[in-house]
Amino acid sequence: MRTTHITKPHEVTRKWFVIDAEGKNLGRLSTQIAHILRGKHKPTFSPSVDTGDHVIVVNADKIVVTGRKMDQKTYVRNSGYIGARKETKLKDMLSKKPEFVLWHAVKGMLPKNNLGRKMFGKFHVYAGSEHNHQAQKPEVLEV
Repeated sequence: MRTTHITKPHEVTRKWFVIDAEGKNLGRLSTQIAHILRGKHKPTFSPSVDTGDHVIVVNADKIVVTGRKMDQKTYVRNSGYIGARKETKLKDMLSKKPEFVLWHAVKGMLPKNNLGRKMFGKFHVYAGSEHNHQAQKPEVLEV
């Protein structure tokens, strides 16, 4: 008799990965990070269980985009008051808050529920080349 194996939360083993974002394309890098955070790279993947690994991204300020996205892509926020809509171009956001750009792209690729928020908690982004997770002994991952 064949049965489908559903991974239990206590059976999951997690690794730590470091990814250098220098010269990498924003969208392609984001999809690969979301893939690892969900755990789809493991044979024990189960959609209802968080089987993903921790991901540390360094050099987020050196990420690249294709085409004219630097001038055309905008990030919109609104406080709820009339006339309070604010727009920020990708070029300005990369100079002010480079972590937010990658953070926003990856968050949009994860499930929009409690499980997705739990997966997103394993994502760490740094603008420079230094991070404070040396104690976890992360592996360098080439993407």
